[in-house]
Amino acid sequence: MAPSNRSKIIGRLQSIPILYTRGTHYEVGFNMGRTFSGLIHSFVTGNTALEEDLLPAYNTPEGKKAYDDTLASVKKNFPQYVRELEGIAEGANVPFFKLFLFHMDDIMALAVNEEPKVQQPVGCSSICVNQKGQEILGHTEDALSDTLNHIYFVSAHIIPEKLEGKWQFKEEKFTSLCYAGHLPGYTMSYNHHGLIFTINTLSVKHTRPGKTPRMFITRALLGAENFVQAQDILRDRGCGAGNGCSINMTFLKQEGDRMFHNAEMAPSDKDESQLNIFTASPGECIMHTNKYLRLNVKETNENMTKSSINRMATLTKYPAPKKKEDVTTMLGDNKHSEFPVFVDYPGSYVKTVAVGIFDCNAKTWSIYSDNPSKNEPIVVLPLVLKENK
Repeated sequence: MAPSNRSKIIGRLQSIPILYTRGTHYEVGFNMGRTFSGLIHSFVTGNTALEEDLLPAYNTPEGKKAYDDTLASVKKNFPQYVRELEGIAEGANVPFFKLFLFHMDDIMALAVNEEPKVQQPVGCSSICVNQKGQEILGHTEDALSDTLNHIYFVSAHIIPEKLEGKWQFKEEKFTSLCYAGHLPGYTMSYNHHGLIFTINTLSVKHTRPGKTPRMFITRALLGAENFVQAQDILRDRGCGAGNGCSINMTFLKQEGDRMFHNAEMAPSDKDESQLNIFTASPGECIMHTNKYLRLNVKETNENMTKSSINRMATLTKYPAPKKKEDVTTMLGDNKHSEFPVFVDYPGSYVKTVAVGIFDCNAKTWSIYSDNPSKNEPIVVLPLVLKENK
């Protein structure tokens, strides 16, 4: 699928806006929508995945049923995040159903027994380095080329009107890189409890309409106070994930040695997600792309599999990374002609829209809007954590 003309016309902008906002879930959502309405309209209008996959599927009886069943499920389990998305839609003056379709993603096309015409992004590479004095989580955020220049930061402090939904967080405070019109949590993020995490999309053959879309599960992850709670959120007992992804994470405030975790999540026939967690102790490393490494799950999207295998081969040719500079070099590698780690070649339907480096020792988050091996970060954000009382 050819990329949108928008990225061809303006190219790669050296700009990522940020919103600081406080309020209820709806108020924070409305502030996001109102502030970034231009970007959201630009993203929704003529979006190739929306026009060629999501809307055609929605306009079938099977697709409409999948939509209604999934929306009913998240309204039951995560009503506060539905209101947050309603706020985004109303603030930006775009139809809610179109934004919810983005959040259903591959659940929609596969609900009507079709492979998506517009392929999912075949990128996102994550590296965790766990060395003394060099505790690093690095990530390339790859997305369909429509997404280039349609991202922004949201730094939110949410005090809900009432406690509801599965987790009933009394307070949420986080900063997340967001796709235009999307809930926070599905790219790279941190919260004031010290959780930092990045996401790799995984493409399962059998998605589950009526279960929780991965973007709602990772939104809930922004409220996690500790690793045990994070695992419970990913398992989503009583329902379970409707599609798949992997999560690379650590908690800055954990006691004892630094531990990095990669969690592979997938749908199941039971009322909870499949979950497999690999932990990197001091001296170890984690690398993950967009292919299941441990869960035995049937996958789809041949290009995603090929890309993941080739990117992992590129990364493993390097000596095991020991420091931040090793990570930026590896994540900036663009030597492969078809499946580079950093994707920016002309005509690609996927682009690396940003690169993030979390430094757990310095407590900083460096964001690059261009190749990190050749450029300085566009911003270095401090990781502001909740004070223990």
